[in-house]
Amino acid sequence: MNSQYVFVSGASRGIGQSILKLFSSKGFPVIGTATSEEGVNFIDGILSESSGGGFGIQLDLSDKQSIENLFDTLKEKDINPEIIVNNAGITRDNIFLRMKDTEWDEVIQVHLSSVFSLLKFFSKKMVKNKSGRIINISSTSAAIGNKGQANYAAAKSGLEAFSRSLARELAPRNITVNCVAPGFIETDMIKGMDEDTLKFMSDQIPLGRLGSPEDVADLIYFLSSEEANYITGQTIHINGGLYM
Repeated sequence: MNSQYVFVSGASRGIGQSILKLFSSKGFPVIGTATSEEGVNFIDGILSESSGGGFGIQLDLSDKQSIENLFDTLKEKDINPEIIVNNAGITRDNIFLRMKDTEWDEVIQVHLSSVFSLLKFFSKKMVKNKSGRIINISSTSAAIGNKGQANYAAAKSGLEAFSRSLARELAPRNITVNCVAPGFIETDMIKGMDEDTLKFMSDQIPLGRLGSPEDVADLIYFLSSEEANYITGQTIHINGGLYM
């Protein structure tokens, strides 16, 4: 069993679930978040079968009070995660001229502003301990843009710039900050598409296939390891060659 706590937001499905399972299988105690009680129960079920332990907790990153409730819970339990994976996200896709203010604001809040709040809380103990790993999940959309995703691309681009600045500030304290930018990954959203769309997407990828959540989880695990202690301020793309 590892003594380092890992925090993973959006851990009940997709990439987040694979991250949760991988760290848990390696003996890390994991705190996984989900927006629903059902998701929390699912996370608890996974962690109950592991040697590392941990627990699920309900968190709505669009709700500042929910974020404060998370902080209160961790303070009560005296838990200070040393590995942070900001994975949770939403989409509110719409072409720019039809995009509502709420669609813009919600995506910026969940993908960027909430990360600011979370890391301001988590990094204080990291700075004191002079140790930590922060991994923020970005997207290929930040690099190449995507029709109907001006809000999402802007939020992810902002997240990458934020991460680079934070990496410079925290490096003297032995804390690394990096982004991982997945391309087309086989999540529930992708699996729901028709075969023609999936084939079109695969044809755009030089490696000829969609990525798996496990592909992304493996990269994140590496960035959290001692072997990655000289990597900081980077955005690492994992997309099968879709963007080079």
